[in-house]
Amino acid sequence: MRKINYLNNKDILAEIAKSKNTFCSYTEQEYAVYDIILPSVDKINIRTIAEAKRNQAKRLGQKAFEQAKAEGQKVKQAQFEVDYRKVQKTDLVFRIMTYDHIPEEPGRKKNPRTIADTKVKLNFPPFQHFRFDDDNNLTCVGKSHWEGGMENGFFQLSNGKATDKLAMMWMKLCDRYATRGNVRGYTYNDEMKGQAILQLAQIGLQFDESKSANPFAYYTAAVTNSFVRVINLEKRNQNIRDDILEMNHMNPSYTRQAQGEWDAAMKREKEIRDKQTQTSTWL
Repeated sequence: MRKINYLNNKDILAEIAKSKNTFCSYTEQEYAVYDIILPSVDKINIRTIAEAKRNQAKRLGQKAFEQAKAEGQKVKQAQFEVDYRKVQKTDLVFRIMTYDHIPEEPGRKKNPRTIADTKVKLNFPPFQHFRFDDDNNLTCVGKSHWEGGMENGFFQLSNGKATDKLAMMWMKLCDRYATRGNVRGYTYNDEMKGQAILQLAQIGLQFDESKSANPFAYYTAAVTNSFVRVINLEKRNQNIRDDILEMNHMNPSYTRQAQGEWDAAMKREKEIRDKQTQTSTWL
């Protein structure tokens, strides 16, 4: 049976980018697509510019190849390779991770450790987009969590949302995870799925593309933690119920009874081994 590719990093990254762009403002919509991510403007140099050119050339070649395949042409990817040396510097867009345009919020955290702790709480790491103009000067062409122009705009946190396709990806991931052998037998499987979807809705856009290109692993870890959290909570509640039942001389759950029988059997087996050990020592 042919395997079905339900989710992949390429599609997830594309939807994360679309979702983040709904929270952003750009002078031109074409500047929403970046070629390289850098921690500061100071990192823009000959080496990073060359890397950005390679990234753009690769993206353009891949886009042309996929378009040709969609049209039904029998082509090879090598036919659409773009020479990065032909990419103009003025066509590059640099994403700079910065909090410069984010307003301060003193006292949000008692002991701030990073610059993020002194700023307004955000749903994903903020950034700005820069490009070279015709005079070779760096110009800001986009800001996250922003509305309006680059100079006369204002900070805005609630003007965007996750795309419907990304939300469907979160739900699909939780549904598929809930069928795993180690969790599908629980009667509160639906509660675990609901908690996992809620967790993804809260942290889904916090994925930082500058640190990793594997959002699937990031989401899977969040879903695993959500499932484990619900399991531990339900087990603690079950232990409390069983303790109350035993205090009132009533039968606890079958899980507690089976555990009691298992513990008793292990205790008897240990006593038998201890006696055999003592006997062999005397002899």
